[in-house]
Amino acid sequence: ENQFRNLVIWLEDQKIRHYKIEDRQPLRDIKSADWPKAFKRYRNDLACPVQGDKDSENLEWLLSFALLNVTAHPDHLITLKAVSKVVQRRISAEALENPDSVIVKGQPFPFQEADLGFDTGDYVLNQAAKILRLLYIHDLRDLQTKINECIVAVQSVTANPKTDTKLGKVGY
Repeated sequence: ENQFRNLVIWLEDQKIRHYKIEDRQPLRDIKSADWPKAFKRYRNDLACPVQGDKDSENLEWLLSFALLNVTAHPDHLITLKAVSKVVQRRISAEALENPDSVIVKGQPFPFQEADLGFDTGDYVLNQAAKILRLLYIHDLRDLQTKINECIVAVQSVTANPKTDTKLGKVGY
């Protein structure tokens, strides 16, 4: 039971990040008698479709949500199709032969030498603030990507309008 609870809070801390850090406290208190209530609220907040209290079913859903970022759909075939797309992209023969094609490339950012912009007076706290700033920038980049995807989706609907030349005239 404790291992299950520790795994739930680890998934929230490292992968899902649905709650703000300060709102995770009820989940962190794994020895509390109120932990099942906190977990039920957490599942509801994530819109978890699992109705039962079986740890294995809840864990299966949480893992699919956190590791593949594929939520369950009421139609299991749609969920399976989404999982299939993720797996094909990441575990294809091409990806296995050339893992660099799916692994993110780039130079590691030297955050220890980066300027924080302010000083807390504590070296360790300054380093932690730099890491938090980088995580925030990473989240902003993800948000920008999602916004760009929305713009493209809207443009695919609104771009290239069909016009009826019989309704209007050009010139005087």
